[in-house]
Amino acid sequence: MAFHVEISQPDNKYEVTPVFDNIKTLEGNHAGLPYGSSSGNWGDSGSVWTEQYGTPIGADITYYSRYENTYYHLDIDFPLDRVKDYMERAYSIWDDLKGETQEYKRLGRGYSASNGVNSYNSFSTLVFGFAPKGMVVVWLNFGNTRIELGRYQAKPVTDPAEIAKAKEKYLAMYRISPERYKEAIQELYIPDASPKEWDDYRIRYHWRPVVSSTNPKFRLFEILNYAYNGEQEGALRPWVLNMPYKERALPKEMVFTWETGKEKQEQLNARAFFNWEKTNEAFKKAGNKVDMQVKIAEDNNSVEIFLNGKPLETDSIRIYQWSGDYKESYK
Repeated sequence: MAFHVEISQPDNKYEVTPVFDNIKTLEGNHAGLPYGSSSGNWGDSGSVWTEQYGTPIGADITYYSRYENTYYHLDIDFPLDRVKDYMERAYSIWDDLKGETQEYKRLGRGYSASNGVNSYNSFSTLVFGFAPKGMVVVWLNFGNTRIELGRYQAKPVTDPAEIAKAKEKYLAMYRISPERYKEAIQELYIPDASPKEWDDYRIRYHWRPVVSSTNPKFRLFEILNYAYNGEQEGALRPWVLNMPYKERALPKEMVFTWETGKEKQEQLNARAFFNWEKTNEAFKKAGNKVDMQVKIAEDNNSVEIFLNGKPLETDSIRIYQWSGDYKESYK
């Protein structure tokens, strides 16, 4: 079965470039990384490459971090039982028209959501994230859903012969002159680069979102949670009405979709944007079991967010008209 591979980074200034790469597969066939350097944002490179084949179970990668002037070697094996479990799952992206929508079904590989035909996405993309000091995070993509598989540690290459070999390959592969190589080190070097920010983003709390309105015609349809740690979670009816508590990372952005009638002005979604430091401090004080209470005004004109009854400050909340295609929409 085919899958795509992405190589992401926290920011453009933290770009890294693979030199030698091999994705280990259960079937033993070769798979590799995209040609070129990392791109995009944490957990999302914004681009895909030629399809790879097999079941990814590890990686053996040597890459160059220009901003640290360091070659790193990553040799890892993924947790095999978890990989096999996830390969059986297909996560919902919209309402299941053939029955009750589930968070995921055990459909196996090869399912891609198609409106009116299939509502679920199987594993589609293996995503690597490269942070400073050899920190590497791996995620699995299933359409709207992105799940962290693990956090790994690459080791600096210290053998002079291995460094020379990697440098020679790097210069030849990307047609870089020795002069430009030296210039780039001076231009791009970041002396105090640290993985702490992205390690902190992996902190989890036991929480769930609870959305409500005093409007008697209120119907909640969907929640999307884009977390600081790169994960993405989607929830639809029926479980969006009573979401389970989970160990979740902190949200960076959340989207809530609802209706209070069939008119356009009654079909809405709200996007809430969160500051990590302020949100983390609030969660620390909220206790071991946290309800994020999202309270939508009866007239749909405002949204307030609380943690176990205490107001949570957000960067912003924006409300938009939105016409979704949900089974229980007002017609």
